[in-house]
Amino acid sequence: MSKIVAIHQPNFFPWLGYFDKILRSDAFIFLDHVQFPKTGGVWTNRVKLAIAGKPQWVTAPIIRNYHGFLAIHDMEFETVNAWRNKMLRTVTYNYSKAPHYKETLEFFEPLILNPENNISAYNTNAIIAIATQLGIPKHKFYWSSTLPHTGTSNELLISLTNAVGGSIYMCGGGADGYQKEQAFRNESIVLQHQEFVHPQYEQARVSEFISGLSIIDALMNIGWNSVRELLIAN
Repeated sequence: MSKIVAIHQPNFFPWLGYFDKILRSDAFIFLDHVQFPKTGGVWTNRVKLAIAGKPQWVTAPIIRNYHGFLAIHDMEFETVNAWRNKMLRTVTYNYSKAPHYKETLEFFEPLILNPENNISAYNTNAIIAIATQLGIPKHKFYWSSTLPHTGTSNELLISLTNAVGGSIYMCGGGADGYQKEQAFRNESIVLQHQEFVHPQYEQARVSEFISGLSIIDALMNIGWNSVRELLIAN
């Protein structure tokens, strides 16, 4: 029996495509043992929301005054809670007129205000809570830091797929070239492309549809049942 495995870093309140990948997989591995970038912004601590009708970043500040390199599961948010309160105010102000504002805010408020400072723990707690609400079972989630693995790049993905008994590895983008596909084929693993097409939905206070926003946006605008239907239909 085939088993589809998807692997992704634990992102910060991710977009619809992230949850589409979770839904399509039989096992989803949070890639939390890899190096966190020393500089620049990444999806692990920021995401876009519709702010004043435009896509803008919402960022959770992280502690960067360390030497060397740290894995994602070793990284911490700044201990002050100002960013959490600021994010909650941003969501409240910009989505208060959305059709499903009340029930969505009630769900996300404790996730946003979660005092956990470990980035991986904070993000995976939110992702699993959202996934569970969408009807996705918790048993499909794994953490790379707790699984046997070897190598980097393709070798790492192959070893993690094998670690959970996968026969198919789902990658996010289009075809990445013969060498990558051949590496998986050599290990009797089928490479499958996600091919996610972002669905459009009604967005409050936006003149033209904005794709790629946090799933918070979709839930505020169309609610849990409709988001579930969009993901299943994609």
